[in-house]
Formats: sequence, C-alpha cells, structure tokens
Amino acid sequence: MEGSRPRRGSPAARARVRTVPIAVTPEGFWCCPSPAALHKSLKNPHHHHHHAGGGGNKQAAAPPHKTPSAPPSRAPSVKTAPSVTDETPPSAADELQDQAAAEAPLAPAPAPEGGQQEPQHKICVGFGRPETSDLTVMLYGKEGIAVRMGVHRDVLCRSSAFFAARLAGGSGGQGPPPPCVEIHDCDDAEIYVETVGLMYCDEAKHRLLKQSVPRVLRIMKVAEVLGFHGCVKSCLDYLEAVPWVGEEEDNVVSSIRHLQSKDYGVSPLLRRITSDNLNSPGDTLANIMEMVLTSTDDRGRREMKALVLNLLKDSSHCTDGSSDICSETLYSSCQRCLDRLHRLFTEASEEDYSVSVTRRITLETDNLLWLVEMLVTQRICDDFVAMWSSQTELAELHSRMQAASRHTVSFITARLFVGIGRGEMLPSKNTRLQLLQVWLQALIDDYSWLQCSCRSFDRKLVEDGIGQTILTLPLEDQRSMLLSWFGRFLKLGDNCPNLQRAFEVWWRRTFVRPYVDQAEAGNVLTSDRSSS
Repeated sequence: MEGSRPRRGSPAARARVRTVPIAVTPEGFWCCPSPAALHKSLKNPHHHHHHAGGGGNKQAAAPPHKTPSAPPSRAPSVKTAPSVTDETPPSAADELQDQAAAEAPLAPAPAPEGGQQEPQHKICVGFGRPETSDLTVMLYGKEGIAVRMGVHRDVLCRSSAFFAARLAGGSGGQGPPPPCVEIHDCDDAEIYVETVGLMYCDEAKHRLLKQSVPRVLRIMKVAEVLGFHGCVKSCLDYLEAVPWVGEEEDNVVSSIRHLQSKDYGVSPLLRRITSDNLNSPGDTLANIMEMVLTSTDDRGRREMKALVLNLLKDSSHCTDGSSDICSETLYSSCQRCLDRLHRLFTEASEEDYSVSVTRRITLETDNLLWLVEMLVTQRICDDFVAMWSSQTELAELHSRMQAASRHTVSFITARLFVGIGRGEMLPSKNTRLQLLQVWLQALIDDYSWLQCSCRSFDRKLVEDGIGQTILTLPLEDQRSMLLSWFGRFLKLGDNCPNLQRAFEVWWRRTFVRPYVDQAEAGNVLTSDRSSS
C-alpha cells in the first residue's frame, strides 16, 4: 500500500478530493457538517484522511463520539470539490474539477445576482443503503454550499407531505415522477440533511436525546416546512420534557404558538407558562406575602424579602395591570401589620411587658418597611402615607414607651420623608402636614437611637427629606414647623435632625423675596411710565 501512494507533488496527489468531516448517527446515516466546519476543512489542505478497506473507497473520519448501532451496508462517500479559488496550481485546476465531478456529480447552483458565480462547495450524502437509492435531492444553501443526497423515494413519500406532493408525477399525477428534487435558497442546509436522515428512523424522539433546545427548534422548523409531521410531534415531545434555560423559553413559546391551530397538541407545553385559573396571580401573591410576613427565621425571611422585592421591581417594568392586583394585596398586608403593631404598642406601654415584645415590634416594623419599598416600586405609596399619618393613637402610645423598644418605628417615618423628598410618592398637602404634625416629634425623640442602632441609616438623606417635605407646605406652615425645629435643635444639637438648608430656604422666602419682588415690581412700573 505504501508503494502505491502517489508521490507528493504529482498530478494524482494534487487532484485528490478532500473529504469533509461528518458525523454518524445511531441509525447509520451520515449528517452534513455545518457551514463553518465545512469551510474550516476546505481551508486546511492537510486534513487527515481515513481509507476504508476492501474497495479502497475513501471514508470520512467520524468524530470520536460516534456510536453507530446500525451502520449502513456500505458507508456513503461524502466528499467536497474545492473551487479554483483554493490554493491549487492553475494547471491542475481543470483536472481537479473533472475528478470531483466524476466522483460527486452535482447540478450547478443558481448564479447570484450580477452574474458572478461564487465558489461552490459540493457535498454528497447517502442514506440507508446507498446502492438502492432511487432519488436525488439537491439542496442549494447559503455561502455556495450544494448538497446532493441519495435517498429512497418510498421513505421520503411516506414521511413527508412535501416530498409526496413533489414526487406525485406530472399534471394530475399521470406523468412520470421526477428523478431529482431541487430545493433552492435553503437557509439551513445542515438541518435539512439531518431532518431527511430522521425520516429513516423508527423513533425520531429518541434520536433527539442530548440535542440542545435551539437545535431541536431548528429541526422542528424544517420538519414543518417539509410536512414531516412525525418529526414535529417528536420535537414537541422532546421540548415538553426538557428544561428551558434563559432565553430558550421565549424562543420555544414563539416557535410553537402558531401550531395551536394544528393537531399537534402543544397545550402541554404552553401549560408550563400559562394557567387557566385567572384568579391565581392575586391569590398566589397574597399567599407569598403572608408566608414571608409570618416567618420566624431571620435569615430565611431576609433573603425571601430581597428576592420578592427584586422580582417585583423587574416585573413592574414589563407588565401592565398588575398594579391593581399588587395594590389590594399590599395594602391588606399593611393593614394587618399596623393592627399587630398597635396591639404590641399597647402591650409594651405597660410596665411588666416581656422582652419578646420588643423583638416582635422590630419584626413588624421591618415588615412594614418591606411593604413600603414594594409600594414605592409599584408607584402606589400615596395611600400608605395617609394611613401612617392617621395613626395618632399609635403615636401617642409611642411617647409612653422606652426608646429601646419604640425607635425602630421611626424608620418608617424617615423612609416616608425620604420618598416625599425624592418625589417617589405624592401625598396631598393636608397629608404631608399631618405626617409632620403626628410623627416628626417622635422621629426627633428617637433620632440618636436611629443613628446608633443602624449603620445604614443615612442622616443626610433623611434630613434632606424632612426639609423638602416642610418646604412643600404653605409659607405659614413652613414657619411653624421650622421655628419649632429651631428650638429643639438648640437644646438637642446632634441628637436632632439638622434642617439648616430648609431653614435657609424659608428665610429667603420670608425676609428676602418680598423685597426682591417689590423692587422688581417697582422697576416694571417705572419702565411702563417712561414708555408711555
């Protein structure tokens, strides 16, 4: 054998047709390589060859992972003819093309617009027993790829409505059937070849094992075009059983929705993402909220609160109409928390209350803060400001309790001031004034505890929020609030919110602006007189 090999550089060596890397399926048919793999092979002139014994025919080297269980009686020859644009001496180009045409005769691909023929890469694929093939299918794909498939007429007609119609004969089915079927402008030649190969399988679903979801969607698309209904059903069975990861879910849903009008049974797949129970979203959300609010494990409650809050933030950007569901559920939870907090305050205002009451007050306060964040996310927090402002009895109980037990409640007041200052909530003028009248003094009384007990407490942010809330009121209300704060700050110093910036704005509005406005009015009057 060694002596029979042509010497390097001889015409026979130059005219050798390079084989293409292909894969053998368990059914024994050979799959076309992807265009990327094909072009990589064509650019590599030293690709390794595998010589079959016996007849001396070249057989493409299969990947290491192939495990054919029923190989064909004779392995098909899958070869490519390099175009004259390859690194081939001009003198050998014609000889090379002649030999390729003899071994793998292909019809020429249609010329692109403009008349220039792009280099064509030719592939031959055989299925089942190639020597009994009685039909040729030609695929003309992108990037100049042409695939010649030797197939069996009865197999394709039995599996595919497309091929059955094309092979029905001439007009009225009376003429002879065509010897060749051509498919032009093929977007996915690789998948076309694999789908035709699946027509030779007894159970296509088992051959889809270990395939990726995107590839199965490609196969299903081609199978639908070819009218290969058994393969479409097998793809749907596969998609119903496997997980969908990341963007795969959207791709699967968009690929199967149009099949609902056909008898493919896509309902099991769509049930994964839809429900017939229209009331379930609100009920489910209420159940989730109640489980979180009544949890007794600190770490689990903290992590689930963060999870639900983040999910609600994400969903609020892409859903419509969910605010109504969230509003009713969230405000019901807020009212239950306020009722429990009122009972705890009543219990803690007594002299012999237990230490556990303080912990439960802290828990209910944390629950309310979590609910406020979700209300802010849904842009429906205005009503909660009114609810909190009306808790005059709770504020009265607050003044009777020890600061160690009550101070966490002031975090709620601080959060509302910050939200008003940022424009995250838009309560009415009377609600803003009531909030300041009912809860500002309680906040000042707890201010030193707030700074010491919580590292994340942002003093500057809270002080800006209080100041901005005061400055939204009429000037007389600003005067009353800021003069009251002025006296407390002189007594408490750092243990009182610093509202100097708001005080400066009020000062300019009270003592400077009247004279500026008066001077401007005088200038306008003088200008009018002089012009007249």
